[in-house]
Amino acid sequence: MSYETIRTERDGAAFVITFNRPARRNAVSTKAMDEIMAACREAEADEAIRAVILTGGIEYFSAGADLTEARAISGAAAGIAYFNRWHELNNTLETLRKPVIAAIEGFCMTGGCELALACDLRVAAKGSSFAITSSKIGTVAGAGGTQRLPRIVGPANALDIMFSAEPISAEEAYRIGLINRLTDKGGALSEAKAMVKIYEQRAPLSLAFVKRTVHRGMQMDLASAIEFETFLVTAIYGTEDRLEGIGAFLEKRQAQFKGR
Repeated sequence: MSYETIRTERDGAAFVITFNRPARRNAVSTKAMDEIMAACREAEADEAIRAVILTGGIEYFSAGADLTEARAISGAAAGIAYFNRWHELNNTLETLRKPVIAAIEGFCMTGGCELALACDLRVAAKGSSFAITSSKIGTVAGAGGTQRLPRIVGPANALDIMFSAEPISAEEAYRIGLINRLTDKGGALSEAKAMVKIYEQRAPLSLAFVKRTVHRGMQMDLASAIEFETFLVTAIYGTEDRLEGIGAFLEKRQAQFKGR
């Protein structure tokens, strides 16, 4: 498929989605939201793809929401409709049956940061920076930032970031757990691709079930989450990949998973 606001490419088992709005510093428009969701569906339908990487390129990840669109919102109904688009986009990333990695260079601000928070993992290069700047313009983060950020870095760190609305460095983001991997400048995308190389050797259904169990389980009390985990692990025990994985381990060979 061809897109206007993003570029896509397949690199082995990785499906790379790159923001392509340099004139707007990769600000996320509603069209970009629709195209990212369409690209994710394209990746999910391709059995050869094992993970999606979302990146903004070498200079910056994203300046956030397209403020031209945001400023045009008038009234509660329009606001709800607009933010529901954001929620649909982020939910697409979280419910995709394949891992989603954000590969971040440069600044990752507000809506861009909220989008990265909806990815399963975040890889960032030295020199990158992160902020949710809503309090500077008299608003509140509306794309899930007030909920996902404290779940990832803890309430106190999240409040510190959102109260100050000042950027934090990649090193600080790594220290508090906002990012999972810290690379040299220019190395975020290659590190994300190296991670996909590992995932390519793992059972696709296992990755999908792990992702679903973690994301859904975090919304439940512990007893309910354990029950949900038991249901999913029982389901996966009936798959061909489970038999292949155990057989390969016992026979000391590389497993050949098929996602069945």
